[in-house]
Amino acid sequence: MMEYRLIAVGASWGGLHAVSQLLSALDPNLRAAVVVALHRAAEATGLAEALQEHTQLVVTEAEDKDDLVRGHVYVAPSDYHLLVESDGSLALSTDERVQFARPSIDVLFESAADAYRERCVGVVLTGLNEDGAAGLARIKELGGVAIVQDPRTAERGEMPTAAIAATTADVILPLDEIGLFLHGLLLETKTRSIH
Repeated sequence: MMEYRLIAVGASWGGLHAVSQLLSALDPNLRAAVVVALHRAAEATGLAEALQEHTQLVVTEAEDKDDLVRGHVYVAPSDYHLLVESDGSLALSTDERVQFARPSIDVLFESAADAYRERCVGVVLTGLNEDGAAGLARIKELGGVAIVQDPRTAERGEMPTAAIAATTADVILPLDEIGLFLHGLLLETKTRSIH
């Protein structure tokens, strides 16, 4: 049985609502860690606290060298890239913006794909630009699962649309169905079809 160990989530415009709704649907006994990159203003604070109100999972703002723990949600700090290391820890970076964003969803997804390969799940939610498309393609390329919010249900559909164009998504779902799909996915075997 395949054990997915990391769920990487990216969102931009409308993302606070979308990520909150997704987290609220996840099982409190989730056997995977969740990492989140959400575009927001450099001075914005309090995202982890805002998300914590919607889930029984433990939500924290990621810190450099944090070890990933199952059932915990790690949020990229404002104005920092969040990267997943091969040893299951996190790193923060102030490297240049990617797709005009820091944190960049592509940076998070690509590092998550390289570290967790087929045990990684990527989720692209609402957003205005193309950040996350290349990263989701990397997750898919290395054997992970690619999930995209149906652009018709997104506050801004540009980011999900770009992700769909960049790779063959395993599923394209309305926001309110993604959490349930993830719950089922974590119970599936690798050989069973995801469609």
